[in-house]
Formats: sequence, C-alpha cells, structure tokens
Amino acid sequence: ANRALYRQKFAAVLETLADVLDIRMPEAGFYFWPTTPIPDPEFARGLFEQQNVTVLPGSFLSRKADGVDPGTQRIRMALVAPIESCLEAARRIRVYSRLL
Repeated sequence: ANRALYRQKFAAVLETLADVLDIRMPEAGFYFWPTTPIPDPEFARGLFEQQNVTVLPGSFLSRKADGVDPGTQRIRMALVAPIESCLEAARRIRVYSRLL
C-alpha cells in the first residue's frame, strides 16, 4: 500500500512539473532530483522566499568527483507529505519556475 501511494504521488507531481523542469521518474528512492534553470541554492532560496516551499539544494548533498559535482543545478524534492500537500507544493514550484 505504501509503494502504491508513493507511485501515485510521483506520477501526480511529475505530471504537474514535467513541462517546467527537467524532471524524471526515479528508478528507486523517495526523491525527485530535477535540474534547475538557475544555481540550485538560488533556486531553493527563491522558492522558499516566494512560494514558501522548502527543497534542498543538490550541491549541499554532493561533492566533486573527477571534476563533476552531480548535485549542482539540482534540487532534492521529498514526497513524504500527504498527496494533497505534495500537489500543492508542485503547483507552487510550477508558478515559481515559470517566473524564471
């Protein structure tokens, strides 16, 4: 039942954000890792300031390896809240992303 609920959340949020962010369905895990159109810390800060949605900058969780930082230009979005809250956050992320 829990896996089915997560699949439902991921599908609904993906549908909401697919045309405004580079976002893909994860193969496993509890997070989306979309690419941001501006630096990830700036995106996360602006999203919180303008839409009151908290995401984690990917670069806060990663480090360079072989000259590449896989978290740069990405945010981590957790879908642990109830589906209604996840969809509301996705709508706010959509509004913010369209302004960039």
